Amino acid sequence: MRAAVIREFNQDLSIETVPDPSCPKNGVVLQVAACGVCRSDYHGWVGGHPKVNHGSILGHEYCGTVVEVGPHAKHKIGDRLIAPFILGCGDCPACQTGASNTCESAIVPGFGTPGAYAEFVAVPFDHNLVHLPKTMSPALAAGLGCRVTTAWHALTDRANVRAGEWVAIHGTGGIGLSALLLAKMLGAQVVVVDVVDEKLIHARQLGADAAVNATMQDVAANIREITGGGAHVSIEALGIAQTTNASVECLAPLGRHVHVGMPAGDGMMQINMRAIYSKQLAFFGTRGMPAWKYPTLLGMIERGDVDLGPMLDREVTLSGASAELRAMSGPTRPGTAVITDFKH
Repeated sequence: MRAAVIREFNQDLSIETVPDPSCPKNGVVLQVAACGVCRSDYHGWVGGHPKVNHGSILGHEYCGTVVEVGPHAKHKIGDRLIAPFILGCGDCPACQTGASNTCESAIVPGFGTPGAYAEFVAVPFDHNLVHLPKTMSPALAAGLGCRVTTAWHALTDRANVRAGEWVAIHGTGGIGLSALLLAKMLGAQVVVVDVVDEKLIHARQLGADAAVNATMQDVAANIREITGGGAHVSIEALGIAQTTNASVECLAPLGRHVHVGMPAGDGMMQINMRAIYSKQLAFFGTRGMPAWKYPTLLGMIERGDVDLGPMLDREVTLSGASAELRAMSGPTRPGTAVITDFKH
């Protein structure tokens, strides 16, 4: 099969013919229909993730059609499926209590096992996979695999966002745009933060109530002024110290910070603990979403409760993924990219 392989960090992916994946006994092989290009992939591409090495194949936001099944698989050949990026084992206490996104035995394709920047991907623990709605395009579905589901879990299960509350979103990439659209659906007021005016304008067009350019303004002070005392919830979507501290400092007393952005490197950063202490803030970490929540979210999208179409900006080729990753080294254009052509 054709696959995009990391041979050197910070260099174009090598488009190669590699062996087709072996089918797991407890899973399936998918022919990949689409795979999102995510900022988490960027961290691996630059060498900032411990499980990504030379020879790795990235890609954790994917959907496709089953072409091979293992003897203990739950699905059958021909099923069109979408996968959460965290594949919980299904047997441990975390999985048994519905928190499969915290499973210590979980597998994440693209981070430790070959991912979906390829024509085929092996998916163990296929009980996590969910049937793709007939009306949903593979490109849109792939974009849901990490960013939308992560944003939904952050807003609902972690922050418990309520109608009328102010939500601040730091970063308007895939996670940020998803959080914006979903928070508006929940009835929240939203202020977005970025360093690119084009992305802020785009977010305003998608319903953001206010926007702050972090290069020109004191982010936390401006958000406190816009919201009349501070946001109730703040979503950090980049994983760096600057946005984390702005997120904490922009909150009202008793506010809730939700850390979504994957920290690079060793993950260590200096945080304004005085703000957390003095305002009695809640600080939540979050990663992914349990597989059992997928049908509800997909159902809302299929019914038209929320339109996530504007989040998808462009479809690219397998060889075009390198340019998307390289662009993440600086300010990026609005919207997200999804690989849909695996032949070029």
